[in-house]
Amino acid sequence: MRPPLRLLIPAGSTALFLVLPLVGLLTRAPWPRFVELVSRPESLDALVLSLWTSLAAAALCAFWGTPLGWVLARYEFTGRRLLRGVVLTPLVLPPVVAGVSLLAVFGRTGLIGGPLRDLGIVIPYTSVAVVLAHTFVALPFFVLAAESAFRLAPARYDQLAGTLGATRWHAFATVTLPLAAPGLLAAAVLAFARSLGEFGATITFAGNYPGSTRTLSLEIYTALQDDPQAPYALSVLLMLVSVATLVLLRERWWGGVR
Repeated sequence: MRPPLRLLIPAGSTALFLVLPLVGLLTRAPWPRFVELVSRPESLDALVLSLWTSLAAAALCAFWGTPLGWVLARYEFTGRRLLRGVVLTPLVLPPVVAGVSLLAVFGRTGLIGGPLRDLGIVIPYTSVAVVLAHTFVALPFFVLAAESAFRLAPARYDQLAGTLGATRWHAFATVTLPLAAPGLLAAAVLAFARSLGEFGATITFAGNYPGSTRTLSLEIYTALQDDPQAPYALSVLLMLVSVATLVLLRERWWGGVR
């Protein structure tokens, strides 16, 4: 059966809207200078910083988000909807507000940052601040995907493991977690991809210091003021890294969907 034209036209226009900016980026990229621009020391430093901070943020999202996703998926309790709403709040916060919120907690006079400063520990405007900013904006994506993954893992298998003598923790570790693993991997990749492009919360909470907090997104922003060609080259580099991440994990993420 042929799809109706009334659906094909908006579907095609949507795809065109998403593809055209990427095509425009590729056509404007300074290909003769591409290698030179992306291999500059400041560009490589920003790329390395982006990769390891995004990996660290994805790991933190998995560590914190997996239990929360399981609780939201498996248990009915008073305040669950409120908890889910709070978890989703960073999704709708303007990035600069997310950064200011992190300063309110971890800043030098913040709720946690003040006592830490008295102990000689300062978080803002450090690489740790970059990881925390990335984690804050990526964690809701992970929790949502993790909750969906645990909902797709039938609860009856947990109950069956319990009838065979398994404790709740053993049932979770040996039955539920393996069943949900593909979805959790997808959640981790989503968190990594979201972290990789983070800008607003990072520059507000961590600053824009070369070698310590200047990620690739911030390097693109900085390059706009110095070299009109550099932002296009660096943007292509960031796009290639993001696409490569999705391609390498395509089968596990989409579960073989063609």
